[in-house]
Amino acid sequence: MNNAQEHSSIMRKTTLISDKILMFLIYLSGVFTVALLIGIIVYVAVRGIGVIDWTFISTVQSAAKGTFGILGYLVNTLYIIILTLIIAVPIGIGAAIYLNEYAKRGRLVSLIETTTEVLSGIPSIIYGLFGMVFFGNTLHMGFSVICGSLTLTLMILPIIIRTTQESLKTVPDSYRQGALGMGASKWHIIRTIILPSSLSGIVTAVILAIGRITGESAALLFTAGSGYLLPKLADFGIFKHIGETGGSLVVGMYLNMSEGNIDNAFGMALILLIIVLLINMLTKVASSKLNRSGGTQ
Repeated sequence: MNNAQEHSSIMRKTTLISDKILMFLIYLSGVFTVALLIGIIVYVAVRGIGVIDWTFISTVQSAAKGTFGILGYLVNTLYIIILTLIIAVPIGIGAAIYLNEYAKRGRLVSLIETTTEVLSGIPSIIYGLFGMVFFGNTLHMGFSVICGSLTLTLMILPIIIRTTQESLKTVPDSYRQGALGMGASKWHIIRTIILPSSLSGIVTAVILAIGRITGESAALLFTAGSGYLLPKLADFGIFKHIGETGGSLVVGMYLNMSEGNIDNAFGMALILLIIVLLINMLTKVASSKLNRSGGTQ
């Protein structure tokens, strides 16, 4: 009896020691990840804050005046983000709803899901080559904002579809069955119950898509080009600009790094971090308001 108690005591001590070691490694990994992220942000901020002023933000590059500004790159980046999301988000969410709520499970659905996962792992340079050949040459869009946005749409659709689909799967089937038992239609259930319940996952998909858009350079070099000029306000130039060349901030960073303008590149990187942070905050605020409004209905 004493031997059995001693053996049990040793096992408990071994278990406690292993648990403590694993917990220490988990916390260490978390601290390292956060410290690395903070270190990168601080380093970029320190290197880039010195070149940022009003001229840097509010003007475009001018060889005649000898000034450097990122306003053209900034406007092009916002153009590309907004236009890509307008195209990709409805298609991606609609496809996820169809696959999860309407399509019958089978080989076709499994094939579509496998294909989307494969597409999410294709290198961006391949998307850029396809976009240049198909959208740019075949459809005669050339180097333009719309060509780059359509190419980025193909890149982020797998992210939006799979993330949204996994979020829809987390909604319990009892919600669907209860609403059907009360006589609600399929679309009414999706619109009033399923989508609000999975809104956090949809927001996550949009944030991941924004991160992919803002961080992309290879595909945009082949499709959107590297133009840094502002759209002209006359004759609906704001809308015409989507058919003109437009380089994003990341493309501008790449060009400045290749030309040896390191400080300007870090300044653009800092502005890009701020833009991503603001977009993520606005998305979170919008999702929280939608959740509250959905809960009051």
